[in-house]
Order: sequence, then C-alpha cells, then structure tokens
Amino acid sequence: MSLDSPTTGTTRFGRLAAALLTSQFGVYIAIITPLQLLLTLRLTDLTDDNGAATDAFGLVTGLAAVVVLVSTPVAGRISDLAAFALGRRRTWILFGALTGAAAVVALGETTAVWQVVLLWCLAKTLFSFQQSATTAVLADQVPPRRRGLASGLLGLVIPLAPLVGLVVVTALPAGSASQWRVVAAIAAVTGVVAVLLIREDRPEPRTGERGGIGVVLRTFWLDPRRHPAFGWAWLVRFLITATYAAGSYVSLYLIQRFGVSQADVGGLVLVWSAILVPTAIVSSLGAGHLSDVLRKQKPFVVVSAFIGVVAMALLAFAPSTSVVFVAAGVMGVGMGTFLAVDMAMCVRVLPDSANAGKDLGIVNIANMLPQSLVPLSAPLLLGLGGYTAFFGFLALLGIAGALAVRRVPEIGQEDGAPGVAPLRRG
Repeated sequence: MSLDSPTTGTTRFGRLAAALLTSQFGVYIAIITPLQLLLTLRLTDLTDDNGAATDAFGLVTGLAAVVVLVSTPVAGRISDLAAFALGRRRTWILFGALTGAAAVVALGETTAVWQVVLLWCLAKTLFSFQQSATTAVLADQVPPRRRGLASGLLGLVIPLAPLVGLVVVTALPAGSASQWRVVAAIAAVTGVVAVLLIREDRPEPRTGERGGIGVVLRTFWLDPRRHPAFGWAWLVRFLITATYAAGSYVSLYLIQRFGVSQADVGGLVLVWSAILVPTAIVSSLGAGHLSDVLRKQKPFVVVSAFIGVVAMALLAFAPSTSVVFVAAGVMGVGMGTFLAVDMAMCVRVLPDSANAGKDLGIVNIANMLPQSLVPLSAPLLLGLGGYTAFFGFLALLGIAGALAVRRVPEIGQEDGAPGVAPLRRG
C-alpha cells in the first residue's frame, strides 16, 4: 500500500482539510490553554505560594509527560487495528474529544494538587487518541503533493487555538470552574464536527496480527538503526518543539520575574498570544509556499531553529515586559516557519503506511512531550541560574535540532533511503 492511497475511504480535500483543522483546533485549545494559563491559576490557588506552585506545575506536567509517552503510540496502534462501523479514525477522534472534555470539566472542580495531577494525566491520555487518529487521517487520505499545504494549515492551528482559548477564558472570572467548562465545550463540539466532516468506510479487520507482550512492546519502538530517517525527523521535532515550548511557561515567568498579579497575568498572556499568533500565521503561510516552490524543507527547519535561539536570548535577558512581547513576535516567526514544514517532513519518512496511526503516534510524542518536560525541568534550571539558565538551555536544544536535520533526507530523496516506505508520487 502506498502512502498516497487512502486506507478507509476518501474525503474531498477541502472537506478533509476543514475536518483536520477542526479536530486539531479542539485538541490544542484543550491542551495548550491550560498549560499557558489555567493550570497556573489552579495550582497557585491550591498552594498559596509561588515557589510551591512552580514545583506543583513541574510535577503535574512531568508526570503527564510520562503518561503521554506511553499513551500516544498505544492510541495510534489501537486506531490502526480497531474496525468499528464509524471508521478506523473517526471512532477515536470522537472518543478522545468527548472523554477528554469530561476530564477537563473535572479539572475545574479540583480541590487538591493530587487531583490535578490525576485528571491532567487522564485528559492528556484521552486527547492522545484524538490527536493520533487525526494525524493518521492526514497520512491515510492526503496525497503527497498536498501534504505540505495540509501540514502548513495544521501548523497554523497550534498557535491560533490557544489564542482563541485565552480570549474566551479571560472573559470569565480568573481561576473559576467556568473557564475549564468552556474549554471542554469547545473541545467536545469541534471533535463532533470533525467526525461529521470526514468520510470513512468501515475497515476490514486486519489479519495476521498476533497479540502478546511482543506486539505491545513494539508499539513503543521503531529501531532508528533500521529507520534512521524517521529517527532523525523525530529528534528534530522534539528538540525544536522543546525550544518553542517556552511559551507554556510564560504565565509563571511573568508572575515570578516581573511581579504580575494573578488578576493581571491572563491579560498579559493574551497580549503575548495576540502578538505571537499573527506573526506565526504569516510566516507559516510564507514558508509553506516557498517550501512547495523550492521543493525544500530542511533549510526552513534550520532557519526556524536559529530564530528560536534569538527568542530565547531575548527572554533570558528581558529587562521589561516590553522585551518579552518583542520575543513573542520573534517566536511567532520562527514557530510558523517550523510548523509549515514539520509534519510534512515527518510523514515523508514514515516506515510503513499500514501502521501510520502507530508511527504518527510516536511522532506526536515528539510534539507533546516537550510541552510537559520543559516545565518539569524549570525548577532545576531556575535553581542553577534563574531564567538565564532556563531559556539558555532551550536555546541549546534549538541549535541541536538545526544540526540533527542534516541527517533527514530532503524532498525527492526518500526513495532508497533506509527504512522509508516507498512513495507513489501524486
């Protein structure tokens, strides 16, 4: 089977793009809005101490990172194998959206840190089903010639969705349960809409699949020695995403470094996003177009990495919130450039189209893990050298990502690369 062939039905590209955008939009509102603001407010209320809130934030997001490491490829594997009447991918988009939304509602009612830990891990697990199935639809039904466009469109959602989420939640009382409920409602509705838009036949059950512990363990692993292009693409995504994950720490950064109050921090985070998102959209559209014209992706990855380094330097030495907002604009340019080509690059080097859901689940780990690991590392780095050490470390990860992308084959060089599934040009 070629990566150009849909596995379970064909959806017209415009309709399919709308479905992918809608599903992705719901996932990122549900995941990033809490990381940027709601978790900080909840944990600050529960701990009554900035230092304790920082530690609690690291604990919550760090444990969630471990959970995501396990749940994301398992969710993709289940999506590959399950044969429900609703469809192989639509079933799990709907399941993840509805159950994840329920967990988000429960987070707004928490009264102790341990409850936040448990429910945030559960929410991340449930949304990993939706995320894995959504990206698998891209591999199933979008032909290679249009994956650059689809990747760029999906990339736009990553900064845009949290901005919409922040606009909505900052209109509600800070720290209230209603903020969590409205995020959950958006996530549930967008999941349902995405399922209605996608056309997917009931798949035939796959034969020749054996159960057992070996199959379970293989779900989490693709040998980078057999699939080096995929391994390097995964590493690039992880490293550069980690650099740009600095945005998930902006609310605590503003509170602790500049003394911003809880009542005011939501407004400042909204300003941050209002600067970052338009620059990300413009740069993503521009980079995506240039990438298609030039038939190149790797130079855009390198440029995005070094723009991220500049943004980290600005944040590390920012003397005022004005410089922080300048850094937001710089981050937007770099993030948009990266998102325009990142997913398309990963899909190009998938090892096996028949297991696209599982393999893209592994790819999604590289996107989701930094959002949790960066806050987890913050207490240690802040203790060693304050925000200079924290943002300096993230800058080094960006440089490492720029170096690692040299090992990924460029567009047109996939055929014959070790461990890459052959593409039928479309």
